[in-house]
Amino acid sequence: MARILIVDDSATEVQSLRAMLEAGGYETLEARSAEEGISTARSEKPDAVLMDIVMPGLNGFQAMRQMGKESDTKDIPVIVVTTKDGETDRIWSMRQGAVGYLVKPVTGPQLLEAVQKALA
Repeated sequence: MARILIVDDSATEVQSLRAMLEAGGYETLEARSAEEGISTARSEKPDAVLMDIVMPGLNGFQAMRQMGKESDTKDIPVIVVTTKDGETDRIWSMRQGAVGYLVKPVTGPQLLEAVQKALA
């Protein structure tokens, strides 16, 4: 069973994403900040990460850059899940190493399709 790390500062969003992933047969891990997400990715080696962009402290872009530089985390696929719907944000996410980009609110089928692509 693939393990997916959810990095989001919103408890409601984490709960929603967790429910969709678990219904799709995935195990979930959670982090409530980018810093915690990086640490959890290092220690737990998830199969993929769902990364919010707008968070206090480090933002998702900074976290992706840091993860991309570290040998322990650089090969973990990251899917951005954010409220930011601008083309610039999409392009910048891909430049930081994201393999997918979803705009909240996300549906179960959208999420599961993005995760399946990231794990392929």
